[in-house]
Amino acid sequence: HVLYFLFKFLVIGSAGTGKSCLLHQFIENKFKQDSNHTIGVEFGSRVVNVGGKTVKLQIWDTAGQERFRSVTRSYYRGAAGALLVYDITSRETYNALTNWLTDARTLASPNIVIILCGNKKDLDADREVTFLEASRFAQENELMFLETSALTGENVEEAFLKCARTILNKIETGELDPERMGSGIQYGDASLRQLRQPRGSAAQAKQQCNC
Repeated sequence: HVLYFLFKFLVIGSAGTGKSCLLHQFIENKFKQDSNHTIGVEFGSRVVNVGGKTVKLQIWDTAGQERFRSVTRSYYRGAAGALLVYDITSRETYNALTNWLTDARTLASPNIVIILCGNKKDLDADREVTFLEASRFAQENELMFLETSALTGENVEEAFLKCARTILNKIETGELDPERMGSGIQYGDASLRQLRQPRGSAAQAKQQCNC
């Protein structure tokens, strides 16, 4: 399979919302039992099929604790996509979303594709944030939205793939340019870059006549 693209992803949100567990579930297909708070940043990657194209997601899982904020923020630069995570049983984590969103759009890119994930869907009895309220927040802020469970795996894969599909669509419509610095997108295979070059560009003409 030709690897078409590499997308840089972030997993962001308050501490204890299950970010590392979501990543673990997506990469390993199982629940991370003994998850401690992430120190700084952790990394995971997985190759997925998106709309018939092979894409590698390179995912940075960031610490949610305030004391690591300066470290984690440096990883935001040039991310193409992000999972913005809150815990449906904790209004506090939901209330913090605006700050995380501002960080992502300011530090990564205003064009970053973000999916809001209401995690711990399996703990419905302890819910503090309704589906409706969160989906309104998502609409107002132009985010996609899913409720997920890192424990059961529900919607975990779908969250990453939905985000990746949107990025791919934006590349295909020309809304996102992989060549732009800090786009968070790289070509997987160098030959694909040539295919996308407009024919007969001035630069190529110049090379041919060596002038």
